[in-house]
Amino acid sequence: MQKCTLPAGSTCRAFPEASVTLAELTAIGPESYQRWQFPLPEGEVVRLGRAPRNGLKVAWDCKISREHADLLWQDGKLRVECLQAARNPVIVKGTRADRLLLQVGDSFLIGETQFLISESDDHGEDVVEEFSLDQNDPKVDSLAEAGRRLEYVMRLPGIIERTRNDEELAEQLTALLLEALPSVRAAATIRFDNAADLDSGHRPMIRWDSRERDTAPFTPSRRLIRAAVHQARGVVHFFSREGSVEPKYTVSGDLDWAICTPISTRGPDYWCLYVAGASENLVSHDALKSDLRFTMLMAQLIGSIRQVRQLEKIQAGMSQFFSAAVMETISGEFGPALMAPRVCDITVVFCDVRGFSRMTEDASVDLFPLLERVNAALGLMTQSIVKYDGAIADFQGDAALGFWGWPVTHDEGAVPACQAALAIHEGFIQARSDRQHPLHGFKVGIGLAHGKAIAGRIGSDEQAKVGVFGPRVNLGSRLEGMTKILNASILMDEATAVQARAGLSPDEGRLRRLGRFRPFGMKNPVEVSELLPPARRRASMTDDQIARFEAAVDAVARGNWSQAHALFDELPQTDGPRAFYLNLLMRHDQAPPKDWDGIVTLTSK
Repeated sequence: MQKCTLPAGSTCRAFPEASVTLAELTAIGPESYQRWQFPLPEGEVVRLGRAPRNGLKVAWDCKISREHADLLWQDGKLRVECLQAARNPVIVKGTRADRLLLQVGDSFLIGETQFLISESDDHGEDVVEEFSLDQNDPKVDSLAEAGRRLEYVMRLPGIIERTRNDEELAEQLTALLLEALPSVRAAATIRFDNAADLDSGHRPMIRWDSRERDTAPFTPSRRLIRAAVHQARGVVHFFSREGSVEPKYTVSGDLDWAICTPISTRGPDYWCLYVAGASENLVSHDALKSDLRFTMLMAQLIGSIRQVRQLEKIQAGMSQFFSAAVMETISGEFGPALMAPRVCDITVVFCDVRGFSRMTEDASVDLFPLLERVNAALGLMTQSIVKYDGAIADFQGDAALGFWGWPVTHDEGAVPACQAALAIHEGFIQARSDRQHPLHGFKVGIGLAHGKAIAGRIGSDEQAKVGVFGPRVNLGSRLEGMTKILNASILMDEATAVQARAGLSPDEGRLRRLGRFRPFGMKNPVEVSELLPPARRRASMTDDQIARFEAAVDAVARGNWSQAHALFDELPQTDGPRAFYLNLLMRHDQAPPKDWDGIVTLTSK
């Protein structure tokens, strides 16, 4: 084995002998791109979490805490210990556990992500030496060499600006590497579409080139790429030529060293700069250190420019429509994939202000003060939706559309949407009591619906927005319109009501069933419920009165309208749905029509 005689500021390690069991941890999320594989270091504690300060990141799973568990691979066993801050347990064969001891072949589950322990196959490549540089290494090249390479670094912004796609960028970077590094015989810019490709052995290289034009295709070392990506810095490998019949890391068999440096990007893909050469062409180890330092500098600059541009595009248009938690997710490495439109379980909230439309019909009204009031209403809606980790899909005049379930699934289902609706309702009630408030005198109508819908980035390459559409979205709009007919503030469909009854505490809100309705323009009936504030906050309707109201609704559905009338008479006269039903009974002389099927058909929006 070669001896490593590097100056201070670099690190070097020899690989362990085959007698030491090497293990890998594989994470598999619900989506195909949500995967990575990581070699477990012997005797070192590794932190696992959604966004740990140092350790293994599982950015796609919101059920995994920011810092969730500590892992220790030692003596052929993996010790897993949950941190106190972890919100969800580790599941092994259906059993919850806070501490466990596992071995190769075992697996465990956290949230929606499965973790598998397997034996590493890294010993398939005969690597005799590895070294890398510390990011803070103070040593610099000679002034002449530094000046020459600075010219190549200064060309990078122009290359990134001119190239129209990733393939062109890769081609330009590969050519620049060969031009800037005389000792290099072959160069490549490598991109893996996702971590699964990186760890499964696929090598979808975008562009490679070499000084020998008639050579066979270039196959970089998987082990070296993984080492560079997992260490997040440039790494050099020296390979043994002895016994190599089919070298896996070279263009030809006489290349025995390679450098791989990852490019930091915001997305599910991995980019690397990769160069290889022969030891007989090296002047010294210091010369190779210089090449490594140059590729690291190039990678840092490329990554910084690409990240800044990508973040500017994403955050400029979305920071006002998403909560901090959602923004953290979509700004992470899997953000672009998460933004793609897909079918999700979505809860939509339609909010519309009562009274603004009449004001706009008056030609004498000053529009600027009215606009300020509209902005105040939309601001209240937006703050409440974002507070409970919802997304804003659209504004239409004095109305807003928010939704939950995308880009990440919420553990509580429709409950956050209900909490946001109650917060909006409470905000308008408080504004009505304050004559100085811009929303004084106004009410709000809110409709909630839950079910399958398509959510994500919608539009063209030139102009796009985050949107959601499907039958549930249309139903939410119809329910919001029904708040005017029933004189209620918050209405929801049965799917939302089921989740609200299961997950919303009485101290947060209460539900009462209003009956089955066929909204105007719709064929299918809808079981409609009303969301009410908790009794401690707004006691206009007691729990006993809610029970009496639902009994009256059941009597209406059965056709026993005289009993229903008697029950409605016992309820507060100010109740809007009570007044609606009494008007319905009076129009039919308290007797159901001959074709009565228990469904109230609405004849207007």
